[in-house]
Amino acid sequence: MAFAWLKGHGTENDFVLLPDHEGTLHGQLDAAFVAALCHRRRGLGADGVMRVIRSDALGVKSDGEWFMDYRNADGLASQMCGNGIRLFALHLVAEGLADPAAPLVIGTRDGDKTVSIDGEAISVDMGSAQVRGVSKVTAEGHTWEATDVRTGNPHAVAFVERLDEAGALLAQPEYDEVTYPDGVNIEFVQRVGDSHIAMRVHERGSGETRSCGTGACAATVAAAVADGVQRPVTYRVDVPGGTLHVTWTADERLVLTGPAEIVARGTMDWIA
Repeated sequence: MAFAWLKGHGTENDFVLLPDHEGTLHGQLDAAFVAALCHRRRGLGADGVMRVIRSDALGVKSDGEWFMDYRNADGLASQMCGNGIRLFALHLVAEGLADPAAPLVIGTRDGDKTVSIDGEAISVDMGSAQVRGVSKVTAEGHTWEATDVRTGNPHAVAFVERLDEAGALLAQPEYDEVTYPDGVNIEFVQRVGDSHIAMRVHERGSGETRSCGTGACAATVAAAVADGVQRPVTYRVDVPGGTLHVTWTADERLVLTGPAEIVARGTMDWIA
């Protein structure tokens, strides 16, 4: 059976999109199939897969017509993806499935998210964050205290003097498995200037990626709390794949802004 696919990225956090509007093509979206698609030598190569499906077809309650059925590169479902949802929204607009002039509500496992498009800048209301205390993370033989921040996904945010202190993040850093029984995204964050940080990230299920939207939000929250700044405040977050901006509003919501790009499309008969 042939099916359509697209490839794109948000600040080089890359994804395969699978249009399956009525849920008739990919069934339960088998984890082994997703992992094979994401493999960078045996598949298309990606940090994750997003099925483009109607909320009603998936049987979920949402005020949005469309649901982002997101899976990490290991094939397991994830609650939210800030870079991915910008690409998801761009695809809907490009295909005439959504009005670019109006806020777009998209269903996710972390609830409905509202996306706005202004030229190349795509903004997502990511909702509120939870700061739950501190934990510890270890990489390259070094251990850091990390702030436990939940922004849809769980995050451990550690501040470092230099980003290269974290070494080769393709290997799994160690973390507190009691605090994070379902795994965790780990951000290593360097302060660059006032309201300006840079980060690297190891994402659960994907390894080191070039960017992480929920991670940029978590890093912003951890930095703003540590800096003692008042809201609203906007932080610039530099990632290996580009630059994101995160606004923490006066009413405690996080708005993530950045670009997205579709780079390829086609149809295939998957034979792996």
